[in-house]
Amino acid sequence: QVQLVESGGGLVQPGGSLRLSCVVSGSAFSANTMGWPRQAPGKEREFVAVIGAGGTTTYADPVKGRFTISRDNAKNTVYLQMNNLKPEDTAVYYCNARMIFRGGMDYWGKGTLVTVSS
Repeated sequence: QVQLVESGGGLVQPGGSLRLSCVVSGSAFSANTMGWPRQAPGKEREFVAVIGAGGTTTYADPVKGRFTISRDNAKNTVYLQMNNLKPEDTAVYYCNARMIFRGGMDYWGKGTLVTVSS
């Protein structure tokens, strides 16, 4: 019954912006640690950003200063605001939830594709 649904991906020019959204159902959302890993073609999935239940954020070095992760607990939604996008940001971005009240298990959305190209 747990479901994570991402949206907001698409094609954008270098220097442009996108905002990804992920709506989570079937969990105590406010207690979840939420993250946005990504997977580029031919590469393994990598850490991008994470936000804890208390609102503490952590970012991978390549996106620091450009990406912002946030959450709206009233809407069971986590966001990733991506500014000054670069071609190397091209990847499938996944919504991830670590659910403390479901034994600390990770749940995943199917991903949304972000393509940065001129």
